[in-house]
Amino acid sequence: MKKDFVSIHDRTPAEIGELLDLADAVKTDRARYRTTLSGKTLAMIFEKSSTRTRVSFEAGMYQLGGLGMFLSSRDLQIGRGEPIADTARVLSRYVDGIMARTFAHETVTELARHATVPVINGLTDLLHPCQVMADLQTIRETFGRLAGLKLAYVGDGNNMAHSLMFGGARTGMSVAVASPAGYEPKPEIVAAARQDAEETGAAITTTRDPAEAVAGAHVVYTDVWASMGQEEEAQVRRQKFAGFSVTDALMEKASRDAIFLHCLPAHRGEEVAASVADGPRSRIFEEAENRLHAQKAILVSLMA
Repeated sequence: MKKDFVSIHDRTPAEIGELLDLADAVKTDRARYRTTLSGKTLAMIFEKSSTRTRVSFEAGMYQLGGLGMFLSSRDLQIGRGEPIADTARVLSRYVDGIMARTFAHETVTELARHATVPVINGLTDLLHPCQVMADLQTIRETFGRLAGLKLAYVGDGNNMAHSLMFGGARTGMSVAVASPAGYEPKPEIVAAARQDAEETGAAITTTRDPAEAVAGAHVVYTDVWASMGQEEEAQVRRQKFAGFSVTDALMEKASRDAIFLHCLPAHRGEEVAASVADGPRSRIFEEAENRLHAQKAILVSLMA
């Protein structure tokens, strides 16, 4: 098993399967793992604020017998110009693992390059692998499998779209991404995901037509149109993303047993209709809960 968890693309299909099995185990038998990380400390670096990431990692470390230590940019010398490499080396002398939620993806890769303890990508502008591990766990709980399913992602070709493509490709689940012109996922990520998919038989496709992407999908997924750091673009994005809302009408084009997922927070009336987000097909709160279990599995695999 690799030292770090930076991208799902870095893991083999077998490793992803093992992590999902472990996530199920820690979810169903919490008592068994309550001392697994006894005496261990996780440094949690936050350049971006978060509800789910902070609470799930901090609670997860506590439930495993360890300590999660919150560190904002104001708490670290990174904010005053200390090289990331120095921060990585120093923290490695104090703690047993580092989780970072940052803007630039290079911040996490630089931390991983220089730290001697495991580094976990809690989110970057490029990828969001911990969220997708929770998504995969939720989908597998619902359908009993991942291989052979289809997930449709409707919206911005952002970090969520990127990691969902990697997650689908590694588990044999086809992923169709529908984005407006100018907001497509990065071509190099699409190419890498397609290469991964050759091993598992998944199909990775992109389109500008939400109905085409959603047709026959078992999972319909969306994210906010303007992510953190893009607030000034919000009005322009609302115009560009007109027609990319996940509505009841769009859900009708999916499989009859399709579920709806969203990484949250959700803007009802924008990227998703309230009737979908709060409707019978929605699994958004089960998905949010699984952040805790999937991340505990990652912590155990890297730090135990």
